[in-house]
Amino acid sequence: MVTRRFMHLDVFAPRAGAGNPLAVVLDAEGLDTAAMQRIAAWTNVIETTFVLPPTTPEASYRVRIFTPRRELAFAGHPSVGTAHAVLAAGLATPREAAEGTRLLVQECGAGLLPVRVEGDGPTQALFVQAPATQVLARRDGEDAGLRALLGERLSTAGAALIDSGRRWWAAELVDEAAVRGWTPDFNGIAALAAPHEAMGLAVFARCHGTDYGLVVRALMPFHGHYEDPASGAANAALAGYLHATGQARELSDRYVVSQGREVGRDARLSLVREGGRIWVGGTTQTVVAGSLRW
Repeated sequence: MVTRRFMHLDVFAPRAGAGNPLAVVLDAEGLDTAAMQRIAAWTNVIETTFVLPPTTPEASYRVRIFTPRRELAFAGHPSVGTAHAVLAAGLATPREAAEGTRLLVQECGAGLLPVRVEGDGPTQALFVQAPATQVLARRDGEDAGLRALLGERLSTAGAALIDSGRRWWAAELVDEAAVRGWTPDFNGIAALAAPHEAMGLAVFARCHGTDYGLVVRALMPFHGHYEDPASGAANAALAGYLHATGQARELSDRYVVSQGREVGRDARLSLVREGGRIWVGGTTQTVVAGSLRW
């Protein structure tokens, strides 16, 4: 039996218990795909990652990302959390880049993705560069299907099918109260998402007089009607969509998202646009640091 370092983290969390849980298996050499999938099913958190030596000198480390049911090429909070774990375990050292920027390079199913390191200690924030966003389809605010699902909460901006490593429908609602007060119709979301193989529906609204610019809820109707407490991939895709279509008014090139209150969390995600690309990040808390015997 091999003992491997193991961490349980809280990602996009200003404090423990506010963000999105992540299990990380360090020293994952020797585990095959089937074993990784069994471990991910056993941890039973939304995602578990496995850290491996990189296969290319450009990468700082390699990661494989699993849900309890399948492997993913990319996901936001596992990427940010794994970078936190790699640094905490001393498995990689950030490289100095232009203008004092420190970078790691993550090797994953989506290719080589840079991870920016900002600050040190408890307030250290990590940002992963998300894959470019594609806008695959759009529906206006008068679309009958959207109106049936969202009613008068739907804004005139309507919705779009977007993809940034993971595919989502995104719909803008009229205000923060409309987002927070909505009781999701998961069957209706499934009918919207399934024909396009989308994860689900991300609803959002612009916020004023708060420490965040957007409120977001990411709703996944498959495998148990799940609401994600802090979705890096959904928010990265949404940021790319808003900037690409000229809808990022009042948000600037760096803004903060509030997500998760509706499921007992209070996550904060930071979205940054730089050089035409989107970075998603925030702070991560180490909750458990120990060993895995499998």
